[in-house]
Amino acid sequence: MKYRVIIEQDEDGMFTAEVPSLPGCISQGKTRQEALINIKEAIDVYLESLKDHNEPIPPPIDEEVVEVAG
Repeated sequence: MKYRVIIEQDEDGMFTAEVPSLPGCISQGKTRQEALINIKEAIDVYLESLKDHNEPIPPPIDEEVVEVAG
């Protein structure tokens, strides 16, 4: 499954990763790569918790990237 992840660097240099379709699913890391590794783990835990509580699993994304001349 694929979920959109937004990664931003904060004022202290840490990278914060958030999954918009999974409210409250946030993680961070000292590097962008570490933040990605950590958010993947957070997504797994989040989805497992939803399953354990018989909550609906948000559908994965299906998106395209379009490049335009600018």
